[in-house]
Amino acid sequence: MIPARLASTRLPNKPLADLAGVPMVVRVAQRVAHIGADQVVVAADSPLILEACQAHGVQAVLTRVDHASGSDRLAEACELLGLGNQAIVVNVQGDEPLIDPALVSAVATLLQNTPQAAISTAAHAIETIADFHNPNIVKVVCDATGLAHYFSRAPIPYPRDKPSQLPCPAPLRHIGIYGYRVGFLRQFPKLAQAPTELAESLEQLRALWHGHRIAVHVTTHAPGAGVDTAEDLARVRHFFGA
Repeated sequence: MIPARLASTRLPNKPLADLAGVPMVVRVAQRVAHIGADQVVVAADSPLILEACQAHGVQAVLTRVDHASGSDRLAEACELLGLGNQAIVVNVQGDEPLIDPALVSAVATLLQNTPQAAISTAAHAIETIADFHNPNIVKVVCDATGLAHYFSRAPIPYPRDKPSQLPCPAPLRHIGIYGYRVGFLRQFPKLAQAPTELAESLEQLRALWHGHRIAVHVTTHAPGAGVDTAEDLARVRHFFGA
């Protein structure tokens, strides 16, 4: 499922940005089309996105414009598609045309194989002190079974005795891709926001606060960057030969 929102502060109409003759959100859908999913669906907030997807043979549904988050948009899309509670949906951002399809598949498979978890996500090792202390880089700490203890913008776990060094084993950088059981997605918009979520500005902490478990797939390499700026868009256009 690919939530796509037309409004963007830095890049207006970002889902429709041209990448060698194809809208970006369509490029994302094409990128993940062969991982074995039953459906690849764009959850759009505008008829313009819906029309662009239909013109390229990509399934899309039209959702409300007033959703507070991508997960809320996915929840509505699941209702529109009539998905059962045990179905698994992976949220792939509509501004990541270079996403690794294998990562999407791994996140879905992990949730399928972890019945005690309501959500799955991904992470990779942090290699520099600067990234470890960067509040824009979200960190995750896992337990022995690969379930998330906590997510934070702060450096965690904090190496008390050697604060100028990375802890060992390497800390983990959270990758913003999520797999959900549809039954949980139906509950999630109704859950009260958590104090930790408000403090850190991290929506996934709401799930942990209410006792839902999050399984974490650790990948060996960082994913390709998404498109947030004009410079990002130029880089991606170069990749597609535009």
